[in-house]
Amino acid sequence: MLEVRRAADRYRGGDTEAGIETRHAFSFSGFYDPGNTGFGLLVACNEELLAPGAGFGLHPHRDLEIVTWVVEGELEHRDSTGAPTSVRPGDLQRLGAGSGVRHMERNAGGRPLCFVQMWLVPGVFGGPPEYEVVRGIADATPFAIPRTDAVLHVRRLTDRERTAVPGAQFVYLHVVRGTVRLDGQHLAPGDAARLTASDGSVAVAHGDAELLIWEMEAEPAYG
Repeated sequence: MLEVRRAADRYRGGDTEAGIETRHAFSFSGFYDPGNTGFGLLVACNEELLAPGAGFGLHPHRDLEIVTWVVEGELEHRDSTGAPTSVRPGDLQRLGAGSGVRHMERNAGGRPLCFVQMWLVPGVFGGPPEYEVVRGIADATPFAIPRTDAVLHVRRLTDRERTAVPGAQFVYLHVVRGTVRLDGQHLAPGDAARLTASDGSVAVAHGDAELLIWEMEAEPAYG
C-alpha cells in the first residue's frame, strides 16, 4: 500500500524570530495528530532551516537513534560524548542517545543551513551513547543503523534515471531535492511516500534528484 504525504501538509513549527523554521512529517512537540505519530521505527522526519547563527541550545535525549542529513550549509554539532563536529552536505551523522546524552546544533556558517533530521526508536534501550559521522557517503550505499532493524539508502539520480526501492514491511521515501515518479505518483521536494508490505517499487527521476529511503521490517516494541 502506498500513501503520499505532501510537503505542504507538514506541520510548520520553529521560531522565526530566532531564525528557526521546522517542517514536521509526524506529530512533534506542540503538534499532535493521533493518526500520524510515526511509521515503522521512524517517529520524526524534520526539515530544519536555520539562519546564520541560529540553532538549538543544549538539550537532552535518550533511547533514540538520531540521523541527520545536511542538504545545504554546515551544521555544528556538540554533545556530551566528545569534541564538536562540523557536518556538511554528503555527510551522514548518527547520534545514538542510549541511556542519555545532551547535545546542541547550530548554524555556525554565514549562509542558511538546511538539514533533514530523522528519529528512530531503537530495539534495545539503554547503553552508552554513541556518535559517528560518515563523510561523503557514496550513492546507493546502504547504512544500517545500530540498535535498530532499519537501513537508510541514499539515492542520487540524474534525469530519467531509475532506481529500485527496497521491498520491506515499512518503506519511507523522502524527496530531498528534484522530482520523481513512484507508482504513478509525482513526488516533489519535501514530499514523502510511505509504503507498507512493499515487494519493491521503482522511482524515476524527472531532472536530477536526491532521495532518502528507509527500509524497516518492524515497528517499535515497547515493554
